[in-house]
Amino acid sequence: MGKTLYVTDMDGTLLAPDSRVSSESARMITELSKRGALVTVATARTPATVEPLLGETYISLPAIVMTGASLWDRQSKTYIHPQYIEQSIAEQIESLGAKYGINLFQYTLGADGILKVYHKGEMSEQETAFVDEREDLQYKRFCLNHSYENDRLTALFFAMGDRERIFALAEELRRCVNCSVSSYVDIFGEDTGILEVFAPNVSKAEAVKALAKEIDADKIVVFGDNLNDIPMMRVADVAVAVGNALPEVKAIAHEIIGDNATDAVAQYIYDDFK
Repeated sequence: MGKTLYVTDMDGTLLAPDSRVSSESARMITELSKRGALVTVATARTPATVEPLLGETYISLPAIVMTGASLWDRQSKTYIHPQYIEQSIAEQIESLGAKYGINLFQYTLGADGILKVYHKGEMSEQETAFVDEREDLQYKRFCLNHSYENDRLTALFFAMGDRERIFALAEELRRCVNCSVSSYVDIFGEDTGILEVFAPNVSKAEAVKALAKEIDADKIVVFGDNLNDIPMMRVADVAVAVGNALPEVKAIAHEIIGDNATDAVAQYIYDDFK
């Protein structure tokens, strides 16, 4: 039998509406992984939130984190093949953000393996809540209104805010800098735009292809719900949309399953692996 790689997005897909992996999904995926199923996640999240969310879920493969900017080895707690934005480009990105009145979060990684997140200027209520929810996480440190440390490397820029301004900034970034730029609507509020900027050619799709090649998988099954999942769904042999996915995602999917409140992803893998 050939090897099948199962890759699932987290928010809105594997995670239930309460933004947690249900106990039943955790049980099924753990059982499958211990039986040899090749299951992992591909997420915009960093290891700082991936680890606690997958705390009861065993997977044997590295997690694809930061939209493919790195892999994360859950056993050794280390980053694998991180990709960085050149410093001159990072400065240009900051400048363009300021033009649109957007202070970006700059995620940097140093030799200690701790992700430091820099942010300058006042924060909105939404940004403040974002930081407060992550302030005490083990693998992430926020540096608010601190000077950037020169020995650290930028893995990504992140911003949230007014949808129109975020999308306008994203369009200019695509024209002006040689980076991977992702912009999409926040699943928790249609008026909020999300922006992510990575090194060139970084994407969930590229990370999925690289991982499949590394483990010699001959079939890829991908699960998603949002616009930033479409690229990796397009490189899959089987693209599966959850029932709560956006219409654009359902339109390119080979199959549509139950929504993220029903353990549908774990059940699909369980049935397919048998």
